[in-house]
Parts: sequence; structure tokens; C-alpha cells
Amino acid sequence: MDRIYLDNNATTIVDPRVKEAMEPFYCQQYGNPNSLHSFGTEIHPAMRLAMDRLYSGIGAGDEDDIIVTSCACEGNNHVLKGIYYDLIRNGQKNEIITTQVEHPCIRNCCNFLESLGVTVTYLPVNADGIVDSDTLRRHIHPDKTALVSIMWANNETGLIFPITELADVCRENGVLFHTDAVQAIGKVSVDVSRVPVDFLTFSAHKFHGPKGIGGLFVRQGLKLTPLLHGGEQMGGMRAGTVNVPYLIGMGLAMEMAVNNLAYEDSSIRGLRDQLEDAILTIPDTLVVGKRSLRTPNTILASFRGIEGEAMIWDLNQNGVAASTGSACASESLEPNPTFVAMGISDELAHTGIRFSLSRFSRAEEIDRAATVVRQSAERLRTISSTYNTGK
Repeated sequence: MDRIYLDNNATTIVDPRVKEAMEPFYCQQYGNPNSLHSFGTEIHPAMRLAMDRLYSGIGAGDEDDIIVTSCACEGNNHVLKGIYYDLIRNGQKNEIITTQVEHPCIRNCCNFLESLGVTVTYLPVNADGIVDSDTLRRHIHPDKTALVSIMWANNETGLIFPITELADVCRENGVLFHTDAVQAIGKVSVDVSRVPVDFLTFSAHKFHGPKGIGGLFVRQGLKLTPLLHGGEQMGGMRAGTVNVPYLIGMGLAMEMAVNNLAYEDSSIRGLRDQLEDAILTIPDTLVVGKRSLRTPNTILASFRGIEGEAMIWDLNQNGVAASTGSACASESLEPNPTFVAMGISDELAHTGIRFSLSRFSRAEEIDRAATVVRQSAERLRTISSTYNTGK
């Protein structure tokens, strides 16, 4: 049985062309880029090309910085903890604003900062599952708020937040703005030359690059206290020898992701809608978020009377890989926090299943997945203790 992978918001396959581009930098051009001899210097052109691809991919300018990190989790921690050291610990300001639906790496970092005395305000989402600019405007305090951190697109629902409007509110109030763009790169246009964000984070494995590398964009003129101290790599902003093969892969993956945006918006959106239409023919099923407000690859569906973990197990047994939400919180048995934040009942908050496609998804896979999902729902409802009694 051929398996079908529909968990691309958790991670993506490394594009074979990315893997091929990385290969020479393991055993042929393997020098430390900080070394002065030829083994080190000969890899500089490839590194410059990779960095150019990153800058071009997000529209960064020559005077901006992109710090190479191990992942977006590191980048997010760098921003939040850097702001703590730069603006909060010295008493200038004492508040960070974020949302109730952020990724666990933002949520748990904020919890840690609260233990240090930082005030963290968690904005609610509206009926559409997003935070609008009016909500932010009501909560922001120019003399108190040090940073606003709001994701570009939600990892569970795929809902896209109005980042330009939110960033404008921050600019109007003289407050720094960070966005976790992990789920946006390669799915929607991300252009920091048009959107006035101050900090932006991304991770290569979400757009067909390798795991273990990401980036942190820092707007021209801004500095952050380093998260890691050591050597002078990344201009002293992030110590540690650069993972050259992964950087090469991330650069090419970024370029390819941007070049495939039109395909993502047309073909992958079409396949997503095809699967979603099939899911919605199953009785007592709902999908979270309007299609027009979501990334073109994501469905978060709720199947009344079926525990999410049970359905994931059943789908997996029949060759379909999906998830109950964020892979970084997949071991938690708590109700889906995004569902809770949107005011969806606790019963349904335990039934969410996320299906996320990529440019490697194929029409025949979607056809078979739709059949497997329907069969799984029917099978599990026959043994559900809540479905028939809860209707």
C-alpha cells in the first residue's frame, strides 16, 4: 500500500534538487567557512548565493540582517528574549502582546518571560479565527508595550493574519513587531519590503528544505542581544559554525518555494478544495475557517463523535498521514487550543484533524485520501460512545 502524506504543515519532504545541491558540501567542499585557507574560502561563493536567495525570497534589503539559526523556534526565542534583555529588564517597557493561537514555541517562551515578571497580553481571535487590527489597537500601549508577536499564518487552521495592518498599528505606536512566518513561506507572498515587520522568522523544513536550519530577519538599524554567545559568526549576532550544507539547501529551497507560489495558489488550492469538498459530504463534519482566509494547502476539520487521536491512528493504519494539529504539541491530550480560542466546544475541540498538502501532493492521492477519510469516519462512529447519543 502506497502511503499518502498529508502532514506538510509539520514538515515537508526535502526537494530532491535541494538534496543534490547540498551533497558536495559534506565530503568535497567541507571546510569551516571561518578558516582562512582554501578549504574554508572556496565555499564562500556558494554561501553568498544561498544568502542572496534568502534575502530575495523575503524581499529583504542589503542593509537588513538575516541571521541563520537552527530553526524558527530558536529565532522566536531570540526575538522575545532579546527584547526582554534590551527593553524590559532595564525598565523601559514591560509588556509583550501576542495571541491565544500562537505556536507552542511562542506561547511557552511567553510563559517563561511571565515567570520573570513580564506582562504578556494574549489577544483573542475573532469569529473568523484571526486577530484584526482593531483588537490590537485597543490593547497596545506605546509607553508600555515592548513587542507585538503575531504569526503570519496559523499552523493548525492555515488562517492568514492581516500582517500589514497589524504591523502598521505597531508603527503608529512606536512598538516593535515580530511575525512567525513559518507557515507562510512558500504558501503566500512574504515581502518585508512591503510589510513593515521588524523581525520575521522562518524554518527551511516547512518549504522543502532540510530540518535543523532556519532564519531570523532583523530590520535595518535594529539589534538584539544574542541568544547564543561564542564566536563571531553572523556578525556576532549568533555564535556557532554555520551549517554549510543546510544553508545551501535552505537558500535553494527558498528560491524554489517563491517560484512555485502561483502553482501553490492554483493547483494545490484546487486539490485542497477537492479534498475539503469530499470531507464536507460526511455528516456532522465542519471545517474551521473560510477558504479565502486560509493558506491554499490547509484543512482543519472536526468530525463529531470521533476523538482526534483515534482517527489519526485509523487513517495511519490505512496509509494516510495527517495530524491533530501542531506536531510540537502532538503529545498533549488537552483540547486543541486554537479551537478553544475560537469558542468551539470542548467536545469538538478534541476532534480536530489537520490535512496539509504540498506541491508534491498528487490528484490520485487526494482521491484515495478522501475515500479513506470517509471510511474511517464511518468505522469509528459505529463504535463511538458519544456520536449517536450526542446528536
